[in-house]
Amino acid sequence: MVAQPNDRPGFSWLGPPIDARPLFEPELGALLGLLRGLRPGQWQAAAVPGWTVHDVAVHVLGDCSARLGRREFGAFAPGETLEAFIHRANQEWVDRHRDMDPASLVDALEEAGSELARRFAHADLDAPALGVSWAGADPAPMWLDCAREYTEYWTHRQQIRHAAGLGTDPEPRALSLVLDTFMRALPHTLRDTAAPDGTRVEVAVPGPGGGTWSVTAGPDGWSLAEESGGRPAAAGVELDAETAWRLCTRGVQPADALDRARLTGDRRLAGAVCRIVSIVY
Repeated sequence: MVAQPNDRPGFSWLGPPIDARPLFEPELGALLGLLRGLRPGQWQAAAVPGWTVHDVAVHVLGDCSARLGRREFGAFAPGETLEAFIHRANQEWVDRHRDMDPASLVDALEEAGSELARRFAHADLDAPALGVSWAGADPAPMWLDCAREYTEYWTHRQQIRHAAGLGTDPEPRALSLVLDTFMRALPHTLRDTAAPDGTRVEVAVPGPGGGTWSVTAGPDGWSLAEESGGRPAAAGVELDAETAWRLCTRGVQPADALDRARLTGDRRLAGAVCRIVSIVY
């Protein structure tokens, strides 16, 4: 069974819709408060490989500007993949804005982020939208595109928090939405993993903000749609919340996540699940 999820009509295989719209404004407020509280030297702390806190904040501004139609990306180079193009365009944006002073950067983020939050507040969640490559959906429904965008801002805020010596924000409503969105990559992650129809794999993240996701093999591919029949899971993967979100954003590698996980059943399927990635990587 190697069917591509994107070959199917409709979006039921992605699971029930998510509504991230109400969380954009609080997320922006949390980011602005974090940035305004940084000491001058913390802006140059390493946040992700190759980027400082300042670079990550500039990148977030670039994401907002792109969604608002205020940023030009240019053209693909010959033979360039989507992932390579996006990484190159992001780096070029960061390089162009390296001299932006922090106060101006925060003001620009507040203006662009506020407008973007207002636009998303009125988005039609059922409308076709930008593709979400890591979920295998192009076009994707607006609810997934919107939720994907939210996870982008939440993830970058955590990276800045970690660079500033703070842990991951444990606020459960935001964490729950982020994990729920990231797990929509499961059908695409398993697209080349053969299993008999009806085979079910369960992923669980215990604790506040966690949840349980069940993905089932079928004739058209793996699906997060609810299945009837009550068949027991062929494999179970339990991850703590920190490992789960960092795995999906490649702050943790699959082999390390597999070592940290509590596994039951078929280890081949569990290993395939731990290859999940929910960003352009």
